[in-house]
Amino acid sequence: MEPVEPPTAINTTYIFAPHYIDSCDSLSKITRRASMVHSLIASYGLLKYMRVVKPRIASMEEMAMFHTDAYLEHLQKISEDGDDDDPESVEYGLGYDCPATEGVFDYAAAVAGATLTAAQCLMDKKYQVAINWPGGWHHAKKDEASGFCYLNDAVLGILKLRKKFDRVLYIDMDLHHGDGVEDAFSFTSKVMTVSFHKYSPGFFPGTGDVTDIGMGKGRYYTVNVPLQDGIQDNRYYHICESVLKEVYTSFNPEAVVCQLGADTIAGDPMCSFNLTPVGVGKCLRYILNWELPTLILGGGGYNHANTARCWTYLTAIILGKTISSEIPDHEYFTEYGPDYVLEITQSCRTDQNDPQRVEQLLNTIRGNLKNVI
Repeated sequence: MEPVEPPTAINTTYIFAPHYIDSCDSLSKITRRASMVHSLIASYGLLKYMRVVKPRIASMEEMAMFHTDAYLEHLQKISEDGDDDDPESVEYGLGYDCPATEGVFDYAAAVAGATLTAAQCLMDKKYQVAINWPGGWHHAKKDEASGFCYLNDAVLGILKLRKKFDRVLYIDMDLHHGDGVEDAFSFTSKVMTVSFHKYSPGFFPGTGDVTDIGMGKGRYYTVNVPLQDGIQDNRYYHICESVLKEVYTSFNPEAVVCQLGADTIAGDPMCSFNLTPVGVGKCLRYILNWELPTLILGGGGYNHANTARCWTYLTAIILGKTISSEIPDHEYFTEYGPDYVLEITQSCRTDQNDPQRVEQLLNTIRGNLKNVI
């Protein structure tokens, strides 16, 4: 991989425990993904450069900082029974995308607890960056599961950080719009949400147009950057840098939460964007240069080997380490064939983002941000 040049090696904590990874591995849509990510990070010898912190389980009271008691109680009930046929489940979004499987409440409480643990590490000011790769479930609403997301750990992490930091910036680089986080903070000027995502008729969740800018006191504190299929590293970085430069100047954040879903990467089954970890890494490096307390979360990513490649490379960027192109021998080595390298090659998909439309989009966003006080 190309040499990594962050400002300096950053004081970083990494949320991990074997039982936590086991719990995350059980999620039906991403079985074993958490193990693959952790194993690759470990095989590159990156753990010794971070303080590994064991996560705690989120309490019912902590989860209720955002989610309704009725939703949490129902999720707990169906999780204990493994009952996918409960008639009430439909109104809580449980079913097709979010099956009501046995143990799902424990999994959700584990992820929420890990993100809260990461947030606490930043609040204690011992660490500049806290990483929870199995987190980043940005679609869940206060009383509804959505898009594989049962609890919104990103919202819970932001609410926690708000106890210490007056202005928190949320940056979402998943393929899908960060609708659950945006909805949670659309009326406040204390949290700015910025989402870079695919926006196309019929594409989930169907929200996140550039005209969605927040409401009431939160008007102009919601920034949406809707993009089309095929976008590659250079154009994505140009857009990301242009938007984040304006966001940083106008909002002046005190802490940052980054959702870095890897379903934007070439080779993902979503077959939409055409990025590589190098492009996402340039965007992350731009954010790290602010030298603010930064909470790093995962998210989407359905080609598990490429997701592990991406998040391992991003971990190395955070740590200021250059890592070898050859995948080290480890438990999941065979998953990285046929080439067994860290790099991901872009596909030949056409970039459908017209340069003129992109500049119009950026001008609209710049105009909106001039209204931020």
